[in-house]
Amino acid sequence: MKQIFFDIDTQIDFMFPSGALYVPGAEKILPAIARLNRYAVEHGIALVSTACAHVEDDPEFRTWGAHCVVGTVGQQKPCSTMVGQTILEKQHVDMFTSPRLPGLLQELAADEYVVYGVVTEVCVKFAAEGLLATGKPVTIVTDAIQAFDPATAEAFLRDFGKLARLAELCK
Repeated sequence: MKQIFFDIDTQIDFMFPSGALYVPGAEKILPAIARLNRYAVEHGIALVSTACAHVEDDPEFRTWGAHCVVGTVGQQKPCSTMVGQTILEKQHVDMFTSPRLPGLLQELAADEYVVYGVVTEVCVKFAAEGLLATGKPVTIVTDAIQAFDPATAEAFLRDFGKLARLAELCK
């Protein structure tokens, strides 16, 4: 079964306390993200890494505050997670708004998707639900995600788990 791993938005602005839109505790999942990314590359599994790429006055900042501005340190991915993936830049929380994604999914022709990263109840949710809508199986790696709002994330994961697979893979 051909897989694609999706590393969702693990950027400095989200992953570290000094980041512009820090997700509390996100730095703790970096070793798991790095292991998953290395595993994918070492085993010939396609790895797509989404990255917010905003302009300085992006309309999204009215909701989320300024983060991941193109060309800033905060937009970068931590070095430990960079292992040869395809970077899919996006300007919205939903990766399916990227005009590049449909062609990339067609080109990679996966039978199954594996999703992890931040933020569980926002970008991870949009990615997992969008990929599930393609009609292919989706697994969310629960020990490689982090939430802003644990209650909202828990509700999403509970509902998503009825439709797809949740798995701890890194412990």
